[in-house]
Amino acid sequence: MSLSRRKFLKSAILLPPVFTESASLFGTPVNFFEQQKKFKRVRPGEALWPSTEKWNQLDKAVKGNLVKIESPLAVCKKPAGNAACSQFFKSLQNPYYVGDNPALTQTSGYLNAWESKPSVYAVAAKSTADVVAAVNFARIHNLRLVVKGGGHSYQGTSNSADSLLIWTRAMNKIVVHESFVAQNCGAKQAPQPAVTVEAGAMWMQAYGAVTTEAGRYVQGGGCATVGVAGLIQSGGFGSFSKNYGMAAAALLQAEIVTADGSVKIANACNNPDLFWALKGGGGGSFGVVTKLTLRTRELPENFGAVFGSIQAKDDASYKKLIQQLLNHYNTRLLNRHWGESISFQTDNSINFSMVFHGLSLQEAKESWQLFESWVKASPLNYTFKDPLTIIEIPARHLWDTAFLRQNAPHLIVVDDRPQAPSENIYWVADKEQAGQFLYAYHSAWLPASLLEKNTLPELADAIFSASRNWSLSLHFNKGLAGAPQEEIEAARDTAMNPAVLNAFALAIIAGNGDPAFPGITEHEPDISSAKKYAVKVDKAMKELLQVVPAAGSYLSESNFFQKNWQQSFWGSNYTRLARIKKKYDPQGLFFVHHGVGSEVWSKDGFTRIS
Repeated sequence: MSLSRRKFLKSAILLPPVFTESASLFGTPVNFFEQQKKFKRVRPGEALWPSTEKWNQLDKAVKGNLVKIESPLAVCKKPAGNAACSQFFKSLQNPYYVGDNPALTQTSGYLNAWESKPSVYAVAAKSTADVVAAVNFARIHNLRLVVKGGGHSYQGTSNSADSLLIWTRAMNKIVVHESFVAQNCGAKQAPQPAVTVEAGAMWMQAYGAVTTEAGRYVQGGGCATVGVAGLIQSGGFGSFSKNYGMAAAALLQAEIVTADGSVKIANACNNPDLFWALKGGGGGSFGVVTKLTLRTRELPENFGAVFGSIQAKDDASYKKLIQQLLNHYNTRLLNRHWGESISFQTDNSINFSMVFHGLSLQEAKESWQLFESWVKASPLNYTFKDPLTIIEIPARHLWDTAFLRQNAPHLIVVDDRPQAPSENIYWVADKEQAGQFLYAYHSAWLPASLLEKNTLPELADAIFSASRNWSLSLHFNKGLAGAPQEEIEAARDTAMNPAVLNAFALAIIAGNGDPAFPGITEHEPDISSAKKYAVKVDKAMKELLQVVPAAGSYLSESNFFQKNWQQSFWGSNYTRLARIKKKYDPQGLFFVHHGVGSEVWSKDGFTRIS
């Protein structure tokens, strides 16, 4: 059925302007009717794939920053055991090496889901103008477009074969402000301390500028090699988010290039709908964020940590230990001071890796005294595999690379490449993530109501049952129950699933192995073992979900095969997000797996299915 003239005129009026000045560099604009016939994106070798001349025009437009990508795996196509291939796989365990190569991602693949494959070309963007040129080129030539900053996506959203990559790694400038007011918001907002960060910066760089240098705090990620822009757009939690709230809630303003190639400022006063969507609506769906401004906070005098491990002698003792620990958390630790995680192992042990702030060392020790005494009162049932150790560190030095190199070398790993910047360090605990191959990954927000007297035993039983299959961890800093009310209200004004507001923790159950790539001799995934492990991970989560069957899941740390993902990731906010997606990207230029609007595309993002 053809459109009536009235409906056509209405549709044409609602369409945003598509072509900017730079668009004319790359070809003749496609009219509305032709655009509607485009159900498939173009791949190399097809008739409409851009000619060498067109690619040269793009290279000129981005001032020579177009890169023809060659896979570093090529060195491994030679006979097995060659030194170059061995060195490559060793380098994959360095997140800085991975991040500095446009062909690589921090995860090498996910069983039966995706494998890391490089784009054909990358625009190594150094300015917003470079991003605009790349967006226009991709839109005009109907290309699959990918955006990568940190490259930490477990869902594989920062890579796709046969695509054009916008690589923001070189856009990493950071400016600290003593008093910032968002554009056109002078009548609504008082000046406040803030930091403006370009899209390619990592959190280690941001913490260095804000905390080490300026003596302030910005809410960011716990893994310091994660990209700033990706974390903010996905919601974002860090070690101390129980006090400072979600990272996305700290967003004051963003600069973003939308699908029509225009540069927009999004804040509470300009494009407020887009601003809201960027606060947890997921990266890569609404445009290419080039710059973000985040509020900064007062820095406490000290941060602290608690480490240790307890072994139960048998199943009955382990069940009691789990219940006692949950009760202890509910009564002493469910507050703004405590974050990070506790893990429950299949061998009937519990490992502690928690952090605190706003407490003296003595107060922190007192917080654990009753629980520690309970454990020590039953020496026949429990032993400390590692003693409960409580330490503190001056807050300004937590990400101070020089201080950590000298005073805490056992906590960090140094980028050992020749001429690597001295600030390139990362936490020992994050080492296994670099280049990892995922077998399975699940997460679920656990509401604080599960800690109540009548439901806590049921939760303890579910954790025990889950641990019979696979280890699981509770990340207390990734749920806002116990946080200050003002931080909960700030998070309510984001696109995140409202389930996070009353969750005391995010439960994560996942399995992973060393870097692996299909077709690479001696470095292929062990599919048989991976499938067995994945089944165990799935069974463990099934046991846990017995007590919270409709649990929401955190977009950045979730199951690639998540069912009902719209509800799981965004809950009641998805309908609003979908409207914003249609407004700013009506043709679906931006696609990521399980991103807003992705349901109308094939799994690889190349074919429109509805």
